[in-house]
Amino acid sequence: MKHPINIVKYSGDVVAFNVDKLTNSLRRSQASEELIRQIVSQMENQLYDGISTKKIYQMAFKMLKDKSRVSASKYKLKKALMELGPSGFPFEKLVGKLLAHEGFDVKVGVIVKGNCVQHEVDVVAQKDNDHYMIECKYHSDQGRFCNVKIPLYIHSRFLDVEKQWLQLKGHETKFHKGGLYTNTRFTSDAIQYGNCVGLLLTGWDYPRGNGLKDRIDKSGLHPLTALTTLTKAEKTKLLDEGIVLCKEVYGNPGLLEKIGIPKARHKNILEDSEELCATHI
Repeated sequence: MKHPINIVKYSGDVVAFNVDKLTNSLRRSQASEELIRQIVSQMENQLYDGISTKKIYQMAFKMLKDKSRVSASKYKLKKALMELGPSGFPFEKLVGKLLAHEGFDVKVGVIVKGNCVQHEVDVVAQKDNDHYMIECKYHSDQGRFCNVKIPLYIHSRFLDVEKQWLQLKGHETKFHKGGLYTNTRFTSDAIQYGNCVGLLLTGWDYPRGNGLKDRIDKSGLHPLTALTTLTKAEKTKLLDEGIVLCKEVYGNPGLLEKIGIPKARHKNILEDSEELCATHI
């Protein structure tokens, strides 16, 4: 590009286009370096002043999908998390499965007795002496952030639950902690408050190196909404069946026939599911 290009972010902020950010985002898809160079070169020739980050994503995703479906699925992980709606319950199940993969005994969507009142808790996770009460904040809009009001509310609920937990036999030596998972990002105040009171905070890219995107990539627990071989309606049907992971699709091939997907398409869907869930395991 001969002249600097300004792009418009989801927040409405205008920033200079950074080719390194595009390159690094494509590397997350684990596409070959040659393919990444090809896409970046094509993109640079098509960008224009005032283009949105959403449009840039759509262009890069299409180019990637034309060459590698599985790389495209990995590239769209953030959008795939946004598609786990509208209720947000599939996101809670995804969080539960991530924690179970990490060795926790997990219960999703349970009623927990507090010292003052009962609470409906998204995820309760236990491992050894660690006992966590976790709330999940799902957003379908990429521009939405978790502000400080959310950890304030969750911490007050945790304190009520913790008082009751401490009265249970054997819990005197357990390490109790509240947590907040979101598929988007936290404001700086939310992070400051959460860290101050000791909440476990996990967002799209927080904490650095151990956010949702990192843990999903490492575990291979990709949401089925990442699959490019399924239509939006088919994804909804699978979510309604209680399925949230590509791994579950691969492990239950009969589901594809159950929701009415023609057998001619099963091979590609199952192959992509297998490749995604096998990554980094």
